[in-house]
Amino acid sequence: MSALDCPAGTVLFRAGQDCPGFLRLDEGSIRVTLTAANGREVVLYRVRPGDVCLQTFACLTEGRSYSAEGVAETRVRGHLMSHADFRTALARDEAFRTEVMQAVARRFADFEHLVEDVALTGFDTRLARVLLRLAKGDTVAATHEALAAETASGRAFVSRRLAEFARQGLVELARGRVTLCDRSGLERIAAEER
Repeated sequence: MSALDCPAGTVLFRAGQDCPGFLRLDEGSIRVTLTAANGREVVLYRVRPGDVCLQTFACLTEGRSYSAEGVAETRVRGHLMSHADFRTALARDEAFRTEVMQAVARRFADFEHLVEDVALTGFDTRLARVLLRLAKGDTVAATHEALAAETASGRAFVSRRLAEFARQGLVELARGRVTLCDRSGLERIAAEER
């Protein structure tokens, strides 16, 4: 097992690359995104300590290349287990196998939630949920393009809906930043089913 220590912004893997091994994350967060041929991006999930990256898991178990990109959102520290060591541990170490399978099951539940949000939830509800989730205090440091990736939509649509939120007094907009002005109003919208 080799140590991994990367600063925020490091691209850990890209679509088409082979997987070097199984990452056991001790600290930090990795954002995993999928980019369409037209350049539109969607955030699939984030990997934090105790999580499994489904991209990596699929690469190691099926012998395929990555189909998405993983970028360190914060400083990332952990250990990289070689493909051979991963397969040996999965076959022989019951505690490791249980840990990995439980993490895969949790990640699958995250995907179910993502599909439910995109397919069955109204856009304003998704946008309000993302704003509340990403807020540090009352500030979301994100561009409209980044919010589009978080909500699986287009930047222009996000900009129009944010402008409407601003008109309603829910948020205040500035370049690369959204300030939450009415958190309870956003929470009401986030709680809506459609």
